[in-house]
Amino acid sequence: MEEIVVASKNKHKIIEISNILTPLGYKVLSLFDFDYFPEIIEDGITFKENALIKAKTLALHLNKTVIADDSGLEVFALNNEPGIYSARYSGIDKTYSDNNKLLLKNLKGIENRGARFVTSMCVYYMDKDPIFVEDYLYGEISKDYKGDNGFGYDPIFYVPNLGKNLAELSLEEKNKISHRALCLKRLIKYLIIK
Repeated sequence: MEEIVVASKNKHKIIEISNILTPLGYKVLSLFDFDYFPEIIEDGITFKENALIKAKTLALHLNKTVIADDSGLEVFALNNEPGIYSARYSGIDKTYSDNNKLLLKNLKGIENRGARFVTSMCVYYMDKDPIFVEDYLYGEISKDYKGDNGFGYDPIFYVPNLGKNLAELSLEEKNKISHRALCLKRLIKYLIIK
């Protein structure tokens, strides 16, 4: 069974990726499985650059194949904010709830609430070129919180063709449509089990 390290300590992200890769025969590890890893400074200006920085830094340190992503929310009426700053939109030590409140405040009075989640994913191998994929989930920012599932902006991200916010979906439903799941599904054809 080939090991692949998810470059994250975000439990929600690890579960989402594990649920897709484990049935394919991968032993999925995360940063929780290692005592030490270098600090990663995400100083890229795109999601793709940040995914590569994370994957390469950890792969070289751990000497293992690493999958990393950088994901975020782009709201069209806000010039694609919060973008690469999605996790720290309201400040460095703030919560998902703080980010959601600030986003809703910044959208007050704005009718065009179109948005998309972006995931750029990189698999960094020790013995071959890295693989990159990017995918999107389009929707709108709702005016109200709905649902108890998911994390991040899920309670305020409305998916029109489902008539629900992401946080109203089960994990199984979300794994069929989420930006990260779509990216992983595109990535699967490149992943070769040794």
